[in-house]
Amino acid sequence: MPYCCQCGKPVASADKYCVVCGAPQPATPHPGADVFSGIRPKTAAMLCYIPWFGWIAAVIVIASQRFKQNTTEARDVRFHAFQGLYLFVAWLIVDWVVSPALRFSNFPFGHGAGALGGLLHLGLLAAWIVMLIKVSQSEHYRLPIIGEMAERSVYEQHI
Repeated sequence: MPYCCQCGKPVASADKYCVVCGAPQPATPHPGADVFSGIRPKTAAMLCYIPWFGWIAAVIVIASQRFKQNTTEARDVRFHAFQGLYLFVAWLIVDWVVSPALRFSNFPFGHGAGALGGLLHLGLLAAWIVMLIKVSQSEHYRLPIIGEMAERSVYEQHI
């Protein structure tokens, strides 16, 4: 039970003024508003596929109370969040591991090894763009390997 900030007498949590001394009571803090509370699910899913920055929206969607519900709509948005996040992780793996490894190895292509890393980057960028288009058309498209991992992640959240 809360107490008056002036006289220390008990007050109800909804009281704006103390019934004994009349002192105004501090407002009760409201829980933090959900960032995605007023956004359409399709828009939230599309934000997860913005190249290089979608991972931020994906993490927020995964942590959002609104999309933790076990509804079809919430599961679909979480699926896109995981898939967008895994696309970004694939980009990082190509950027930080595969491309440097190809440059410093005796890869059969010789000097063309850097081009292979560029092609992998181009393929991932194309996947982001394709997913933006698919989500904007309300299609549920599952990328190979990454889509399976995303579905498994959504399923494991509700076991």
